[in-house]
Amino acid sequence: MYKILTIVFLLIAFVSNGQKMAKYDSTLKIGKAGYKVACMNRSPERNVLNVRPIGFKSDAREVNLELKGRVLAAEIDDLNQDGFPDIIIYVLDPSGKTTLFSISSKDNESLQPIYFPDITNDMQLSKGYRGQDDFKLVEGILFRKFPIYDADTAIKVPTKKVRQIMYRVVTGERGILNFKMFKNFDLAVD
Repeated sequence: MYKILTIVFLLIAFVSNGQKMAKYDSTLKIGKAGYKVACMNRSPERNVLNVRPIGFKSDAREVNLELKGRVLAAEIDDLNQDGFPDIIIYVLDPSGKTTLFSISSKDNESLQPIYFPDITNDMQLSKGYRGQDDFKLVEGILFRKFPIYDADTAIKVPTKKVRQIMYRVVTGERGILNFKMFKNFDLAVD
């Protein structure tokens, strides 16, 4: 009996490890306007993300794009303080890092992307960075937190510190929306 239970347990564990990530399908709204976000999450290498505007004017078209990764979650808020809903979609890429895909409503008539900076392009912020990001959207401000590692790449355990970065959406050249870091600090953790 013990051998049978052990075999059944191992079989369940093996099948669970090979399972695909669950399909992501969610509707997020502020008032009557928002977005329906769907992704099959079949493969870590290739998926199609569908974002359909809800409560927008009829010329607002849905967005379908191919992702390298799987959708983890989405959050809605008025990121650029224009009175219209914007969305952030969190994507787990094949390397295990979380990336963002963000869309802004332009007067509930059309959609435009919000660009998120690559942390590896900032020498100061990326010092000790190895992923494991945790993102949270609070009243239009995006918080990013991750463990800090020593510079020696052979060390596999993070230090007892995390870096917190806060971003706001700003309008750049030619009306392009970008997340811009406005505050960062390192915190000690237990």
